Amino acid sequence: MITFKIDTEYIELIKLLKATRVSESGAQAKIFVEDGIVLRNGEVETRKRAKIRPGDKIEIFDEVIIVE
Repeated sequence: MITFKIDTEYIELIKLLKATRVSESGAQAKIFVEDGIVLRNGEVETRKRAKIRPGDKIEIFDEVIIVE
């Protein structure tokens, strides 16, 4: 599990995937989202620039990212 703290109101989903090193690049993060393998709070998230806020839980592969 990864805990990721943000100092702003939100972080875009693809930026979060890149910042936590789940994806190697923004392009790869976009592909993950387009392929429907990213879950946000238990539901498939298809918006690449979805605003992820503190309290959100992102799941991809075997990784869980908790945003604080």
